[in-house]
Amino acid sequence: MNKDNVLQKIVAPPIAEQQPQTLELHGDRRVDNYFWMRDSSNPKVISHLEAENAYTEAIMEHTEALQFRLYNEMLARIKETDLSVPYRKDEYYYYSRTEEGKAYQIYCRKQGSLDAPEEILLDENELAAGCDFFELGVFAVSPNHQILAYSVDTSGSEQYTLYFLDLTTHQLYPETIPDTYFSFAWANDNKTGFYTKINAANRPYQLLRHTLGTPPAEDVLIYEEQDDIYHLYVGKTRSHAYILMVLQSSITTEVHYLDANNPQSNFQLIHPRKTGIEYNVNHHSDYFYIVTNDEATNFKLVKTPVASPGKENWQTVIAHQEDVMLSGVSLFVNHLVIYERKGGLETARVQNLPTGKEHNITFPEPTYSFFEGNNPEFNTKTLRFHYTSLITPQSVFDYDMETSQMELKKQTEVLGGYDKTQYQSEWLMATAPDGTQIPISIVYKQGLKKDGKNPLLLTGYGAYGYSYPASFSSTQLSLLDRGVIFAIAHIRGGEEMGRKWYEQGKFLQKKNTFTDFIACAEYLVTEKWTASDRLAIMGGSAGGLLMGAVINLRPDLFKVVVAHVPFVDVVTTILDTSLPLSAQEWEEWGNPNDKVYYEYMKSYSPYDNVEAKDYPDLLITAGLNDSRVKYWEPAKWTAKLRQMKTDNNILLLKTNMDAGHSGASGRYESLRELAFEYAFILDRLGLGQM
Repeated sequence: MNKDNVLQKIVAPPIAEQQPQTLELHGDRRVDNYFWMRDSSNPKVISHLEAENAYTEAIMEHTEALQFRLYNEMLARIKETDLSVPYRKDEYYYYSRTEEGKAYQIYCRKQGSLDAPEEILLDENELAAGCDFFELGVFAVSPNHQILAYSVDTSGSEQYTLYFLDLTTHQLYPETIPDTYFSFAWANDNKTGFYTKINAANRPYQLLRHTLGTPPAEDVLIYEEQDDIYHLYVGKTRSHAYILMVLQSSITTEVHYLDANNPQSNFQLIHPRKTGIEYNVNHHSDYFYIVTNDEATNFKLVKTPVASPGKENWQTVIAHQEDVMLSGVSLFVNHLVIYERKGGLETARVQNLPTGKEHNITFPEPTYSFFEGNNPEFNTKTLRFHYTSLITPQSVFDYDMETSQMELKKQTEVLGGYDKTQYQSEWLMATAPDGTQIPISIVYKQGLKKDGKNPLLLTGYGAYGYSYPASFSSTQLSLLDRGVIFAIAHIRGGEEMGRKWYEQGKFLQKKNTFTDFIACAEYLVTEKWTASDRLAIMGGSAGGLLMGAVINLRPDLFKVVVAHVPFVDVVTTILDTSLPLSAQEWEEWGNPNDKVYYEYMKSYSPYDNVEAKDYPDLLITAGLNDSRVKYWEPAKWTAKLRQMKTDNNILLLKTNMDAGHSGASGRYESLRELAFEYAFILDRLGLGQM
């Protein structure tokens, strides 16, 4: 009997009580023995989660020294007292900074020049005092820079309370507004703000107008969205000319606009919602510039007069391309920045609006990620963007759109003498069962031998059109330096290879996501990057669904699995429209009230397909206050796996009792969580002594 079996006999895992609940639809009966776990007011539920946590702690006790080592080495690479690159807005320079020993950001500014005295606007550490969880939502300075609107969540449930701070006196205004979402826009009068409220299901569904210094009870309801599949957001154009109200489902958009100089007037419609038509809006002079998929799968750019923005007046600026996806645009007084994806990689080009001339922004590495930074000023020739790769730390550049000169403002410092030449990244291709080529980003320590003996951690997501970024992580060095290869499977369901890549991994083609991931794993084994008994996988949320699906399909292929807040009870959750995201999910996974979708979703739902067979070592995480994937999904899945699996491998559930979907909020607690997960992976791969 090995040490794992001995330990598990000494420390017995909690066995959840079974209370059969029959769920019936379309003549099909499903029996859920753990449906009762949904009731968090039931003391048995909390007791069970606490018992699982105690069991997890006991099983992982022998890794405490490893956890301590990992935490300290990851912390040692971080410059604890650090400063973001200031960005200019009018006469102010805004930035945030951190201090050693403090878990949260401090937001500051300087007036006139970077040599001016510092003014602290908001210290998250002070706001978070006494809170087990803290997250900042809205952070919006008024146009005259005298008032700060900010919101906070102290539970992890994504229910924010909105505050207003006078930046002259540093006194709070008397009003506080609870149950808000993290979108807000100031009108140009510096006293009117627009914010979104959430309903009982945490869906942002109302837009309200607030006048500074007045009771929230007097706020004017501008709009209420009745359709459960739409979320409501509010924002402002970079030109400062218009407030935008955006109504958005997974596949459909409707945008209304309001003159920011006349906040008491009415919002006007740009184009009414039409199922499947998405669009987002930018403004320049007399035109709205609109990126849309209307008759353009990979999106196109049109412009339309502000005075009459309806579709009948849309003029094509950038036509649809079959092999290039238009990801978005950014507008400045004299420049249009065009973001695209081609061959799986992000690209950008800049157009001079007066002359029409264009040039490309190019990057040298085989796999990388970049995104636009904070660019609040409209009348500027400088574009700020962030660049990173699997071996290049986060780098902030200022790019001169006139001269094409690129200035590195800051590269995140990795303490301890990081040398990127000691690591290698590559862009690989695996073949899916239908012949599709699936990209893999991979990074490893130089000197690696492809002999099938290397430990490897493979991750992926593959949902909602989210393209998994190939970005640097200093914490990941704790794996790479122990010989672990890290790889990202850019599977269908994301948008790495264009919009069709996403569409081929959703609805009734969702299983492509899972078989793509398996194909990537098999490729890495076949090509001797690793072996199945050296292969760990990790994914969160919809990526946790991925983990559950692939271990149901191919449990023999993987040694270790970490599933963060996994969305695993697909059918039951999406049928329950009282939950925050369920109705909107119909446009991603399908509506199970339709028998065709019900049967298809049930055929891959991880919870519904647990079988009596051997499973890999498993660490499953949850957040008690998670509003996106309710805690009971990972808890029920764990209970069912423990009941049915036929192996003696480790199965752990770790629930953060004070947090939500994203786990711990402070940077030190986040590192401890990560050290715990890395320790689990290394220990199960036999690398616990390294």
